[in-house]
Amino acid sequence: MAEYDYDVLVIGSGPGGYVAAIRAAQLGLRTACVESRETLGGTCLNVGCIPSKAMLHASEYFDAAANGAMAKMGIKVTPELDLPTMHAQRQDAVKQLTGGIEYLFKKNKVTWLKGRGAFVDAHTVQVGEQAVTAKDIVIATGSSVTALPGVTIDQKVIVDSTGALELARVPEHLVVIGGGVIGLELGSVWRRLGAKVTVVEYLDQILPGFDGDVRKESNKIFKKQGLEFKLSTKVTAVAVNGDKATLTVEPAAGGAPETIEADVVLVSIGRRPNTDGLALEKAGLATNQRGQIEIDHSFKTSVAGIWAIGDVVPGPMLAHKAEDEGIAVAENIAGRTGIVNHDVIPSVVYTWPEIAGVGLTEEAARETGSEIKVGKFPMLGNSRAKTNHEPDGFVKIIADAKSDRVLGVWCIASVGGTMIAQAAQAMEFGATSEDIAYTCHAHPTHSEAIKEAAMAVQGKPIHI
Repeated sequence: MAEYDYDVLVIGSGPGGYVAAIRAAQLGLRTACVESRETLGGTCLNVGCIPSKAMLHASEYFDAAANGAMAKMGIKVTPELDLPTMHAQRQDAVKQLTGGIEYLFKKNKVTWLKGRGAFVDAHTVQVGEQAVTAKDIVIATGSSVTALPGVTIDQKVIVDSTGALELARVPEHLVVIGGGVIGLELGSVWRRLGAKVTVVEYLDQILPGFDGDVRKESNKIFKKQGLEFKLSTKVTAVAVNGDKATLTVEPAAGGAPETIEADVVLVSIGRRPNTDGLALEKAGLATNQRGQIEIDHSFKTSVAGIWAIGDVVPGPMLAHKAEDEGIAVAENIAGRTGIVNHDVIPSVVYTWPEIAGVGLTEEAARETGSEIKVGKFPMLGNSRAKTNHEPDGFVKIIADAKSDRVLGVWCIASVGGTMIAQAAQAMEFGATSEDIAYTCHAHPTHSEAIKEAAMAVQGKPIHI
């Protein structure tokens, strides 16, 4: 029987990788994790989910003080922006959380192999000067920012999401290329802190993939907050001159070009799987047309003993999806049964208010050909939202007309990211809208809006 250095070798320590490594070790497997960063946690903890939320949260406080929201509640303050301190609290949050993962590695006896990993063969990975063997290898290398052809990111005038977190001053004019989740979140941060923000989106609406009603209502809310949108518009050139940039844009369908000047341009048009440099071919692997590694339902690749999870495989590029896959793949490697229901993966935009959804959009549900029923409830009718001065948004539930089974839930609410967990759990266990409608919800809470939307599906709402 072949001898290996480790039972499991995980390449990448992002949300999928570090969770897979810890779970594998908990299951009694000799486990190592390859990571080239100075800290663990991947994009999410170092330059993505976590630091962006720290800036979003801090900027919400500043905006509430600056725009008069606090004054309306009898709290009179005149805010002064201390951007270095705001950045420092972001960096402290990252330091604590990445350090926490290093502690968990030590606690669970996971070996951290520092360096970049590349396959030598199906059971061997070169990490720096060291060749390491493992019976099972998990590829969890995440994703990187998709480049805009002809545009060079210098992290000064032209930035990606990482650079947008590190701006030393508030730009007078920030242009965001891309109306997706990351662009809207980071655009919101700098708009609240005083920048003029223009979002250029190729499609005719923001937030591709979200429910149509949510996309339209979000656009209205962001416009009210001061974001400017150029929809159905493509960027054809970006020229940098000193500390300024000039963008040339034109209608997506073709037409006369125009120029936009900006202090900072954020390129946020998506992400691509991190497979370059892995030498996949030496292990007998190849990627599909999107650069992803194809897997089966148990996360096995086409090569025995090699598994893949997270952003490098098909599906939404979401940290919580990767985490669940990390647990599941470790369970499968250990001979247990690890399953992820990819039909019930929530998505959240951490703007103000938050935007969240799980399951099918109304458009996708109708495309199935099945008859559906839809219920909506406005947050304006929710007592907690009313007292908190948070009237924007709604909850929308889509259910099968015959079985009443919930097919999708979408919401815009200040705590939408938290509320959506109830919907995901209900859908995971096959709940009907009646199940939700007749579940007692605490009062007064934002989540009562989910109950009311379910009652609307039933045709008997109380508060509308």
